[in-house]
Amino acid sequence: MASTMANLPSGMRICTTFPDLLYLPELVFGGLVWILVACTLVVPHNPQGWVMFVSVFCFIMTFIWMVVFACGVHRNSSTWAAADFIYHGIAAFFYLSASVALAKVTMDIDKTTNTRNYKLDISAVVFSYVATLLYFIHTFLSAIRWKSF
Repeated sequence: MASTMANLPSGMRICTTFPDLLYLPELVFGGLVWILVACTLVVPHNPQGWVMFVSVFCFIMTFIWMVVFACGVHRNSSTWAAADFIYHGIAAFFYLSASVALAKVTMDIDKTTNTRNYKLDISAVVFSYVATLLYFIHTFLSAIRWKSF
């Protein structure tokens, strides 16, 4: 397993190997969080602003990261493996903090007067925690790959 994990894939191989197979679900669930939070009334501004920043930042960076790997710019070096581990670790930490903030804001919503926002925020919380889990799994698998170089 170590010999297959040590190689950084490029091209279409990123769609067939772990942890790179997680790029697409990370984009999908991160995009859903972005869309759902953008659809709600942003109250209070600060936690919801952090959630929007995290979802947009991670969506754009994950897309760029996926393109870098797909184009083969990384040249199969241990530096890129370390950078992959560091980026996904930061993204996992960011998403965890955003998920907790979003869950707190959602718990504080008055469910009787604002049912639409409550349902959208509940969905955003669920998708945010799924994105957090995906980024943590990607971080763990990237650490294994980095250490096998």
